[in-house]
Amino acid sequence: MELCYSDSAFSTITSPSSPFPLPPPPPTVASPCAACKILRRRCVEKCVLAPYFPPNDPLKFTTAHRVFGASNIIKFLQELPEAQRADAVSSMVYEANARLRDPVYGSAGAISQLQNQVNELQQQLAMAQAEIVNMQSQQANLMALICMEKWQNIIPHKHDHSYDNDCQTNMSFLDDNLGSLWEHISI
Repeated sequence: MELCYSDSAFSTITSPSSPFPLPPPPPTVASPCAACKILRRRCVEKCVLAPYFPPNDPLKFTTAHRVFGASNIIKFLQELPEAQRADAVSSMVYEANARLRDPVYGSAGAISQLQNQVNELQQQLAMAQAEIVNMQSQQANLMALICMEKWQNIIPHKHDHSYDNDCQTNMSFLDDNLGSLWEHISI
C-alpha cells in the first residue's frame, strides 16, 4: 500500500511492490525566529519571541539580548498581556540601542540632550521674537517721524492753540490710515 498526500486529505494507494504503508512526510518547518536562531535552539510553534523578532531582522534581537539577556526578555514578555508586548519589545530595543551608545545614561542621556536642545531653541525663539518687536517698534517710530515731517510740510505753521488740536486730529488720522499714507510717501 502506498500513501499519496493531497491538500485536503490523505488517500491510500496500494502498490503491489510495497506491502507496508510509507510514513507521512515531515511537516513544513518555517524558518525559526531571529531569537531562536541566535540562541541556537528549536523554535517551537508558540514561541514567545517569534512574533517580535522575525527571522529577517536578527540585529533587533542581538541588541536587546546583549543588554537585557534572553531569559529576562522572555520572562518580561510572558508577564505582559499580548496587546502590550510589541510596545515592550520596541522599548527594550530602543533602550538597548541607547545603552550601547551611552552605557552610563542610556536613553535618559538622550532625553537630557534633547531637553537641552529644546531649551536652547526656546531661548533663540524668545530672542528672535524680542528682535522682531524691537524692529516693529523702530519701524513705527520711523513711520511716525516721516508722517510728522510730511504733515508739517503740508500744514502751514500756526503757533496757536488750534495747531495742537489739528496735530492731534491729524495723528489719529495717521494711525487710522498709516498703510495708505505709506504708499504715498516717497523716501
